Amino acid sequence: MIKDMTSGNPVKLILTFALPLLIGNIFQQLYQISDIIIVGRLIGINALAAVGASAPIYYVVILITLGFTGGLTVVTAQRFGAKDALGVRRSVTHSLVAGLGLSFVMSLCLAIFMRPLLRLMNVPAEIMEDAYIFMIILTAALIMIVAYNLLSGFMRALGDSKTPLYFLIFSSVLNILLNLWLIYFFKLGVAGSALGTVIAMTISAACCFFYMRKKFPALRIHKSDWKIDRQLMMEHLNIAVPMAVQFSILSLGLMFIQSVCNSFGADVIAAFTSALRIEQLATQPLVALGVAMATYVAQNTGAGMIGRIRSGVTYCSWISLSFSVFIALLVRFVGEEMVGIFIEGDNPNIINIAKEYLNISTLCYFFLGQIFIFRNSLQGMGDSLIPLIAGIMELVMRSFAAMFLASHMGYVGIFYASPIAWISAASVVFIGYVVTIRKLGKRKCKLAVKWHHQRMIQTPHEANPEGTPAE
Repeated sequence: MIKDMTSGNPVKLILTFALPLLIGNIFQQLYQISDIIIVGRLIGINALAAVGASAPIYYVVILITLGFTGGLTVVTAQRFGAKDALGVRRSVTHSLVAGLGLSFVMSLCLAIFMRPLLRLMNVPAEIMEDAYIFMIILTAALIMIVAYNLLSGFMRALGDSKTPLYFLIFSSVLNILLNLWLIYFFKLGVAGSALGTVIAMTISAACCFFYMRKKFPALRIHKSDWKIDRQLMMEHLNIAVPMAVQFSILSLGLMFIQSVCNSFGADVIAAFTSALRIEQLATQPLVALGVAMATYVAQNTGAGMIGRIRSGVTYCSWISLSFSVFIALLVRFVGEEMVGIFIEGDNPNIINIAKEYLNISTLCYFFLGQIFIFRNSLQGMGDSLIPLIAGIMELVMRSFAAMFLASHMGYVGIFYASPIAWISAASVVFIGYVVTIRKLGKRKCKLAVKWHHQRMIQTPHEANPEGTPAE
């Protein structure tokens, strides 16, 4: 259902929009967790380590596509907030063309450089082949990943977060069933896990496309909408490319940490992989709030409602703080039990290593939540530079901390890298938000003064073209 977020109670709108996102993200994380459980229990620790060791490359791919498609659909949301129906359709066509180009370039690069990337990440020889097979199959389906992210992004840009949820749930359940089928019955190993993801994503993207054409008249493209306008394309790319770079920088930091982690052996890799899956599941409320803020702020930016942006961001920050404290306490109490789900048999060493990571990272969930709020708000306002700077800061701090601390503290040093990076990035996006929102407010005031000045200097006839006496 299309939802205009430029009127109504900001908190109610944001939470209503975020709830389907949260449910969808949890389903997606549950799929990823179930995939790890299936691989770890049906194939073995080495297979789990292979998926975990190659996962950062997959995260790079996913985060780049999410950043790029998210940047494209920011323009769509701004056009919708400005009540520009033609602009919405033109944004859709330009986004599709840009997304197709991204898919082709990334697929080609990954196919050529996959093995060197895995070697660069210090993937152990005994799991190298499984890691390569897993990644090369997923790479082949990149166009489907981009297509699904774009189509669901268009619907969210129009204020509908429920419909993408239904397709995401369908895709996640189908993915789990396919993985079980291909691994347990067909004995395809890690290749079965990757194939299940490819098939499920393809079916989900196709269903999403046909449903959108039928139920969303505002997204029905006319033939004339496909004419590419260079200026409009640049408007999309000026937001999408920095967002993709920013997301890739974040994922490069994770790759660096994983590379350092891989040097400590299969037990540490398996523990780190399991702990990250738990953390990703636990922090989904923070992610959902951030994504909701991107659409809320983009629509209100298009409508010129700066006050609504300020109030929405303030309320969301307090909500995020509450979630952060609750999540941190929950993970500390049940994290150890959750780690045991991922591995078969009695492996106290793996469980203890994973617990060490969770005990350290939970202390800084508040900063992670604030990153999501302020970064997505800045992107909704069309500012991609400050989030990019924050991403670079996060990469530098994470990489330096992992390298320096790991050399002095062993694998435990790696666990402090993300918290240090979160604190640094949160500081940058907060300051950036304060500066940007003030600029928007001043710009709006200047435009209002200019408009009133023009009205005052009009002749009576110009002000009243019908010739009736002016009041």
